[in-house]
Amino acid sequence: MTEPKTILAPDPNPIKPQYTPPPAACDAHCHVFGPGATFAYSANRSYTPPDAPKEQLAALHKHLGFSRAVLVQASCHGLDNAALVDALTWSKGAWRGVCMIDDTVSEAELETLHVAGVRGARFNFVAHLGGAPDLKVIEAVVARIAPLGWHLQVHLDAEDILTYRDFLLGLEMPFIIDHMGRVVAKNGLDQRPFKLMLDLMREERVWTKVSGFERVSSAGKPFHDAMPYARALVEAAPDRVLWGTDYPHPNVKEMPNDGEQVDLFAQTITDEAMRIRILVDNPTRLYWPETLKG
Repeated sequence: MTEPKTILAPDPNPIKPQYTPPPAACDAHCHVFGPGATFAYSANRSYTPPDAPKEQLAALHKHLGFSRAVLVQASCHGLDNAALVDALTWSKGAWRGVCMIDDTVSEAELETLHVAGVRGARFNFVAHLGGAPDLKVIEAVVARIAPLGWHLQVHLDAEDILTYRDFLLGLEMPFIIDHMGRVVAKNGLDQRPFKLMLDLMREERVWTKVSGFERVSSAGKPFHDAMPYARALVEAAPDRVLWGTDYPHPNVKEMPNDGEQVDLFAQTITDEAMRIRILVDNPTRLYWPETLKG
């Protein structure tokens, strides 16, 4: 087996953003890693991250101005969601979660995940993270999580949308595409993968995260070449777009500064009402619907 690579640690000195997020703002895509001494990393992982425990994430959010978050299980922890459940429980409802499971998950495990605050299941389709999962497993998982009101989260490249579009829409469950479909900025807004992405966003059950600017960018810092893609997606489906830091940024080529990322979001989306929709209203509908009146 190939030895997992060790990845970069996040920038330890995030600036204080000039933009102040609104009350109840949600970082809708971030991770907790370990600590490895307590929550072991998967033996089958492709990378080993530096520990990024819940306390570290909470301190970052306080610094940036976020009171809520969605924690996403990453491949380095595999199907062991113990660190995720621990962090969600510790947050006392301020954080929701997206787990990684397969068709062997027990009813007791699903109950534990749901009570902790998990509201979705994630599948990786990206080649360097293991490639496409077994579609039969996804179908089986969907059948198990549908009664809980969960959604799917898919980490895939936009160029693969054509391959999986009919399958995903056939599941009759809301799903979120991570990081703007990981489009390649230098290929332009007219590139076929992004046109496929925009077309898919016309479907009422499809959401995306205008996160991962550093993953989309071809030019590098300050990642401004990713801004037009985020704007186009927001324009296409303003009620089905989320934003997140992606902290602590696993497997990036160039490490962003999280305070700068908050300001980059504000530079990208200049209308404050739209910022509130993306940072507050949309995540509330998807992850905290019980708080909505009427």
